Order: sequence, then C-alpha cells, then structure tokens
Amino acid sequence: MSHPDYTPSSDPQWQLWQQQAKAALRGQDPASLSYQTPEGITLQPLYTAEDLQRRPLTETGLPGLFPYGRGPYPTMYSNRPWTIRQYAGFSTAEESNAFYRQALAAGGQGISVAFDLPTHRGYDSDHPRVVGDVGKAGVAVDSVEDMKILFDAIPLQQVSVSMTMNGAVLPILAGYIVAARDQGVAAEQLSGTIQNDILKEFMVRNTYIYPPAPSMRIVGDIIAYASEHMPRFNPISISGYHIQEAGADAALELAYTLANGKAYVETALARGMAVDQFAPRLSFFFGIGMNFYMEIAKLRAARLLWAKIMSAYKPQDPRSSQLRTHCQTSGWSLTSQDPYNNVVRTTIEAMAAVFGGTQSLHTNALDEAIALPSAFSSRIARNTQIILQTEAHLTHVIDPWGGSYLMESLTHDLAERAWALMQEIDAAGGMVAAIANGLPMRRIETAATQKQARIDRGVEVIVGVNRYQPEQEKPLDVLVVDNHLVRETQLRRLAQIKADRHAAEVDAALQALTRAAREESGNLLALTVTAMAARATVGEVSAALEQVYGRHQRALSPVAGVYGTDWQEEPVWQSLRTQVASFAQQQGRRPRILVVKLGQDGHDRGAKVIASAFADAGFDVDMGPLFQTPQEAARQAVENDVHAVGISTLAGAHLTLIPAIIEALRQEGADDVAVVAGGVIPEQDHAPLQAAGVDALFGPGSSAVQAAAQVLAVIERRLQSRP
Repeated sequence: MSHPDYTPSSDPQWQLWQQQAKAALRGQDPASLSYQTPEGITLQPLYTAEDLQRRPLTETGLPGLFPYGRGPYPTMYSNRPWTIRQYAGFSTAEESNAFYRQALAAGGQGISVAFDLPTHRGYDSDHPRVVGDVGKAGVAVDSVEDMKILFDAIPLQQVSVSMTMNGAVLPILAGYIVAARDQGVAAEQLSGTIQNDILKEFMVRNTYIYPPAPSMRIVGDIIAYASEHMPRFNPISISGYHIQEAGADAALELAYTLANGKAYVETALARGMAVDQFAPRLSFFFGIGMNFYMEIAKLRAARLLWAKIMSAYKPQDPRSSQLRTHCQTSGWSLTSQDPYNNVVRTTIEAMAAVFGGTQSLHTNALDEAIALPSAFSSRIARNTQIILQTEAHLTHVIDPWGGSYLMESLTHDLAERAWALMQEIDAAGGMVAAIANGLPMRRIETAATQKQARIDRGVEVIVGVNRYQPEQEKPLDVLVVDNHLVRETQLRRLAQIKADRHAAEVDAALQALTRAAREESGNLLALTVTAMAARATVGEVSAALEQVYGRHQRALSPVAGVYGTDWQEEPVWQSLRTQVASFAQQQGRRPRILVVKLGQDGHDRGAKVIASAFADAGFDVDMGPLFQTPQEAARQAVENDVHAVGISTLAGAHLTLIPAIIEALRQEGADDVAVVAGGVIPEQDHAPLQAAGVDALFGPGSSAVQAAAQVLAVIERRLQSRP
C-alpha cells in the first residue's frame, strides 16, 4: 500500500514545492489531494524518486527479460505492432464470414469469433429453450458445416483465429479443427486461441454447461491435445475481461485472473505434463476500463506476478514465465446516452492497453451499449487502432512509462494488493474451492454494487449520463438481426446434415464420448474431433457428456447493505425508503419483485445490482435462477405472489422473450403483475414492448434509486386498477 502522507525531505526543492502547493491550496496539506481508488490504493497528486525508495519494488527489468514487467518481448512494438483484432460474429455463418473478410481487407490482422448464446451453452438452434437467442449475440454454429462457411475463403494457415468459447469448447474447437482439415490445413498449422477458461464462467459470465470438476477435466484434455498436435495454437486464454465487466476493480480482476491461471497450470501438471510442455502456450485476456493509469499498471503488474507464480514450478523455458495477453476495451463503460462519447472512451482505453504492453487488441464500437455493432461503428473502432499505430507514433518507444515515479509506484502497489487477494484464495483451498464457497463472487458483486451506487449518486462522473447530459439525442441506426430468419436457416441446415450423414457412425462416436466421460479414459477433444468429423452437432456432443456430468445450476442472491450504505445520508434515498414503508403499512406487506434473466443470457451484473438496491430500499426481492424460460419465470412469479417482474436483458432477445413472459403471466391468471425491463434495449424497440404490455423500460445508465421509485409507482397503479 502507498503512504497517504508525504515524508518530509531535506531537499530544498521539495520544501519549496510544499510551500507553493500549500499556498495554492490556501494552507491545506497537498496530501489532501490524494484519491482513494476502489482497489484500496492511494493515488497521490505527486510522485518523486523518494516514492520508489520507500517501496520494496520488484525490479521491472528490461523488455523481454525476467520478470518481464516492461514487456514479454525485447523489441515490443518498435519491431512489430500489436495485432489488431475485431471480436465479431452475428446472425448466420454466411453474414459473419462476409464481415470477417471485409475486416481483414480493411486492415484487421486476426479474427475473434463471437458465438451466439445457444452455441455457448451447448444447444443446437432447434432446441426449445433457445428460441429467442439464436444468432442474436453472436454467430450460430451447430456443426462443422457452419464452421466451414464461417471460414470460407479465409486461409486458416495464415490468419490467426481467436474463439471466445468455454462451455461448448469441445465441439467448437473440434469443429474448427475439422473445418480446417477440410480446407486442407492441418492442425499443426493453425494459429490462434480458444478461451477455454471455465473457472471465470462459474465466477461471473455463466456460460457454463457442466459442473466444475468435469469442466476442469475438459480444460486439461484440451491443453494436452493442443500441446501434442497444435504447437502454434494457444489452448487457453485466461480471462480477466469478464471479471472486470462483472464489476471487479483492477486488483480483483488481476488477482482472480492469475489465480485461475495457477489452477490451470496445476491441472496440467496433475496430468503428468511437464511445465515447459504447455506453459509457453498459455495466454491471457484483460479488460481495459477508464481508469487510465491503473489499467497501464495492471498489465505491467500482471507480468511481474505471473513470473513470480511460475518461478515456483521451476520452468527451464523462459517463455513459460512470460505473460502474453490480448486486451479488449470495456463494454460496460460504454453508454447508450450520448453514444458518440464512446469513441473517446474507447480511444482512451485502447491507449492504456498499448501503454501497458498488450499483444493484441479489440476496440469496442460506439453503439455496443445499444445493439450489435454496425459496419459503420466497427470501422471507426478498427481505425482507432490503425490511427494509434500509424499516426500517433505510439509504436516507436518500448514501455514509455518505464522509470516513471507514478507508474512504477502504482505497478508495485497494485501488485501488492493483488498478491494479498491471491493469498486469500490460496487460504481458501485454491480457486476451485473458493468458487465453490462463493468467495470471489461475493467480492466482485460487492465491488459492482458499490460502483453503481457511486455512479447513481454522481460521485463518479459519467459524461452524458449523470452529468453534462445532452439536451436532445438523435437515435442511432443500429444493426438488427432477424432471429426468426436465422433460426429457420439453421433448422434447414441441421435437417440437411442429419439426412446426409451416416447415423451409425455418429452414434458410435457419441457413445465413445459418453463412455470416456464415465470411465475417465481417453482424451475428450480427440474423441470429439472424431464425432464432429462424422457430422455430430454441437448439441449432440454436449448431450453425450451431459448424460454423465449433468448440467450445472447456480442460484442467484443479491448482496445486502452495500448500495444502501452508500446512499443512507441522501434525502432522495430517505424519501424512497419512506414511500416503501408507507406502501407496506397500507398493503400489509412490502412491495415484492421477482428479478429474472430469460433465455441463455448469463450476464447477471445488472440483475444483481438492481436486486441489491431494491432490497436495501425496502422491497422484498426474489431472484430467479439463470436461463429460465418465460413460462418458468411466470410460474415462479405466481408462486411467489409478486407485485412485479423485473427482466434484465443484454443479449438482444427481448422482442421475443419479454412478450412471451407477459403472455405466460396471462395464462397463469396473473394479468395484474407488473412487468418492467432494463438493459440493452434499442429505442426503436420500446414502442413494441410497451404495446405488448411492458409497464416501464430502463436503459443502461439508469439510476437504481429512480428505477425503484418508478417501479413502486407502477405497482401502486396496478393495484388501484384492480376490480
């Protein structure tokens, strides 16, 4: 931790600065300008050489030399700039392929594939639980045939491919291998990354399928297979991005990402692999938010800490200790209000990633708080990186922050804080055990709720949201995916595949998978390659393993007392609490709301923050389990006798799923239950949702306090209209 006060110095220049600073502050100590960050680090207004002397700072070294604080490679961008990637995928494989080819022609240097939620969760597009989700938040992939279309005319022996996939990682990676083979490209020639970071899914993102233990076996099988057959391919990308997006501060993101990495290393070692056999191909993935200095320090600290962690395993290959990372600018920091501000936010975040020494970068588009990025916004996002490389001349100096009093001090302070959090995980029995008892989730949820409370109060400024709001906003033209058309396309392709394939060969391959899972024998990825080559589908492979492993379920519950503590002295909060108490006195019970996520959307940050804020305001709050159908959520609403259902939606399926739950409530005889919704809902979708019966809509950046007051008013109107 850094010291909050300045140590007196005998340097006359220091004393003169102190005098002048106090005069400018009208007698106040300059230390009063210090800022306490969410990470618990004091950010000082001035840093000097003395700050480095009083910190037991680990030497950051030189670029390419242990402990790699200044970068994993000796020449960094001065020799080769970071790789420009665009994370994209939507609708059908044909449309995504056209986007990739256009992006590569326009300066993109690698492909990052976004899959739709049914694919993530191991469902084929014809499954009844995924009707509203097909093709909405990524590309729908059901089989090798979809993969072949996805990469048509893209030379896979030349183009690096990154795939964000965790739950259904086996059929997706196997499908990619088979599609490349059909293109004439051997597995040995493939370069890129598969995310394969299942611990993060249990912690925050929730696109898991199986319970933790068998999921970790899958991770190990993929690392083992890739180490033997795919020497240019990274078999895992250990992701802090989604941890940050779920609300973690930089210290939590850093600590939990590296703790996950340590768990994967030990999983591979437990299989009998030598550390240098797999560690050089491990990669990382960090989110980059708006705390500019902290984000630069985070990447530098990550390399120092990873080198420290890996030294315990005594690697002989220096690459085993080098942390290499992809970065993506923050999606959560983008706003639907005054969205052109998002171009500036993304540029600032991109610069932080570059100054921190990332190996590749994706820049988010300005409209991603509203809908999928359009071709127009994607071009601006991509050109942001090209301009930084070609016009701003950022590539000419290796680690320009090296030796900075501020940056070296902040790197040390953040590394020290993250290391303490990692020791807490070790004391809990390691990350798998810590996830089982909910420790990292509680810390992340608390951080997210505290941050939202500070934003809602205006303590943290978000330009265009809680300050400097525009007088009038012009809605953006946004990309709209026709979910019904995509699903029909996928159903036709699935029917054709099943008609053309040899059913006996598929059945034998799927039975071999189930047997290997039950007997804990063989390599599951190798067996899945055989199954996908026979034209088994993603859903069939997942179901074959589900017979043995089952599907993982996790209950949701809000943190208590965090939001209200930050607001307790505010008159508007006290007024809200009084209104809720008055309602309870008049009705004989408190207002009750069920907060739900529908379909396969597992991003639950918004739902949990709203649930926490409403509970602190005095509501009775129930939370539905993840991945409910509209019918299941309506049944729970009736059984719990709630006044309102609040739907949190981020994945674009709202026009299908929200009218469906309203109809399901009617069928349950619960027409008087209010329905409200919040999240990523484009303005042009408001009218049809209101026509379907939605009582209130809340976009990104909405104040939870104002939302609670509005929902209470909606409930009261509903009660007054009862016969």
